[in-house]
Amino acid sequence: MAPVGSASSADVNLPPHPLALRLGYAGLIPFVLGALLTWLVRPDAHPYVTDALAKYAALIVSFLGGVHWGLGLRQRVPSPSRFAWAVLPMLLAWIAVVMPPYAGLALLGALLVICYLVDRRIYPAHGLGAWLVLRFRLSAVASLSCFIAAAGS
Repeated sequence: MAPVGSASSADVNLPPHPLALRLGYAGLIPFVLGALLTWLVRPDAHPYVTDALAKYAALIVSFLGGVHWGLGLRQRVPSPSRFAWAVLPMLLAWIAVVMPPYAGLALLGALLVICYLVDRRIYPAHGLGAWLVLRFRLSAVASLSCFIAAAGS
């Protein structure tokens, strides 16, 4: 068994599986489409577009926090900070969803950036450093989409 807080030598820095890459990039479609539609739809449809984008972004932020729950479970002696961080993005995303779109989408964009910065610090210790290129690309497009939609709200 691997030491506490580290990955086994068998899974250190394995690159993302091709399916994970495809699914990750496909997951950007709602972000980009939502940001684009925010600027293009009729005023009566605008609230539905921003609401859909905010809810999708909140789901993704929650998912990113959940990864840390999984990392905590991998440890023989789990770090309480892994579990605390795992739920914090979800709680903040929930707050963002009930805010007006211009503020909530901006908060969700910031949360996506913060989640990436935390992951950049944590992933290498768990043998996940090779995932950071994908995480950066996904986070950059997703957060930029939220910021663009917030500006159009």
